[in-house]
Amino acid sequence: MKTRNFKRVMVWELPVRIFHWLNVLAVLVLIVTGFLIASPPALLSSAEATNLHSFGIIRFIHFTAAYVFFFVMILRLYWALVGNRFSSWRAFLPSKRKWHNFKHVLRVDVLLQNDKIHDEKNISIGHNSMALLSYVAMFIIAVLQVFTGFALYADMSSWFLPKLFSWVIPMFGGDFIVRTIHHISTWIFIFFSLIHIYLVFYHDWLEGRGEVSSMFGGYKFVRGSRIKKTSKEGAKKIKEKERENILEDR
Repeated sequence: MKTRNFKRVMVWELPVRIFHWLNVLAVLVLIVTGFLIASPPALLSSAEATNLHSFGIIRFIHFTAAYVFFFVMILRLYWALVGNRFSSWRAFLPSKRKWHNFKHVLRVDVLLQNDKIHDEKNISIGHNSMALLSYVAMFIIAVLQVFTGFALYADMSSWFLPKLFSWVIPMFGGDFIVRTIHHISTWIFIFFSLIHIYLVFYHDWLEGRGEVSSMFGGYKFVRGSRIKKTSKEGAKKIKEKERENILEDR
């Protein structure tokens, strides 16, 4: 049996991994504390009500996690401009190859079928096309969460940042609609997280390229032939760019 030649490739840089795990922690805390805020439990205690600050602590933790979530989003947008090609904003642009990869992921991952012809190009080194599309959708939901969350917090906050979103509640017609949107968006995050975790472990088992460990160490295992081809394509593009610059100088 032919042995496959795999090589380690740095895919997820350290900042991307830090952003990922900070987001995991922030979203988990936001979900738990958010449900407690939406439906406060009865806290049985013999202490005076004025001496109990349990719910205030829950709200403080929720708001702190919200700030972490917001600033991590800003930093991730920055890294999309300066990071490697796997984390760059260019990775989210549509292309013919991404469309073929999308059909492959839909057929194999969702419909649990097999491709009649195995094409190594269909196995993405970074995010596959369906993941890219879902991340764009989740980014829109995240922006909606930020706007509605800070809008609900604006009246209680003394800092200028939440007050920048005070216009959101009048635009939607009141607190009730904004809270409902915020709550529904939370459930979307929950469903996305469940599917995301399942697919990460599924790909790790199916492809065996270090899908799970890559978000800890940054490396994935890629066939040597693909690395050589990618390098040749990159070198060709550089030469074409240099030739264009020479022609422009002339």
